[in-house]
Amino acid sequence: MVPHQKPLAANELSQYVHQQFVWSGKRELRYVRLVQLVILVVFFGVWELAGRLKWIDVLLFSYPTKVFKLLWDKLLDGSLLPHVGATVLETIVGFALGTLLGTALAVMIWWSSFLAKVLDPYIVVINSMPKVALGPLFIVGLGPGLLSIIATTLSITVIITTLVVYGSFKEVDANYVKVVTIFGGNKRKVFQKVILPASFPAIVATLKVNVGLAWVGVIVGEFLVSEIGLGYLIIYGFQVFNFTLVISTLIVIALVATVMYQAVSVLEKKITKHR
Repeated sequence: MVPHQKPLAANELSQYVHQQFVWSGKRELRYVRLVQLVILVVFFGVWELAGRLKWIDVLLFSYPTKVFKLLWDKLLDGSLLPHVGATVLETIVGFALGTLLGTALAVMIWWSSFLAKVLDPYIVVINSMPKVALGPLFIVGLGPGLLSIIATTLSITVIITTLVVYGSFKEVDANYVKVVTIFGGNKRKVFQKVILPASFPAIVATLKVNVGLAWVGVIVGEFLVSEIGLGYLIIYGFQVFNFTLVISTLIVIALVATVMYQAVSVLEKKITKHR
């Protein structure tokens, strides 16, 4: 009977070690969340105290209870959600198109070394150019509306996506490419069997980067042309000298952008797990 008990003991030990590891990870995560919550509470508490005791200029920096009261009032009267909906829609469109077009452009550049040499200086110049400077051109060419905002967003997301994805293509081990080529694989097979699978983590990681870039592009675009959206609220708040509205809008942007980022993180985990 003894020989049959040793594997059982080893299996129980393995399960115990695994459980301890899982518990340790959960315990650390709880500590992390607790510290994050404490930092947030302390920040808002100090901010509220500084505003109440006039340590800061309330006209410029406001304080939390005043900010959240304004948000609550706008939520109740229905004036906030249309702005949030417009900005979120523009961000999702810019995010999706920027990722798809940037990845497609990276594939084209990898596929043709001639095209890569031709486009290389232009990509560098466009990437270094302040995207806000392109705004007036988009307004004149596309009109003051949704298309101009999307174009501003794409001017940021497409180039960054192209550079990141194309860079991951070039970093793939050349020996893998040689193996497929030796066995008669053409360029399409090399891309399908080697380049794309090896670069998949970089492509998925680009999604996270593009969430932030899409928000930047949309807000900048709304600064220039929009009559609705969170960017419009910020500009309107500055114009009427209502900095509580400005800060409230910034908090809304932070919350919604965080939700979108977490959604992309969940999507990334599911795609990676499926792979």
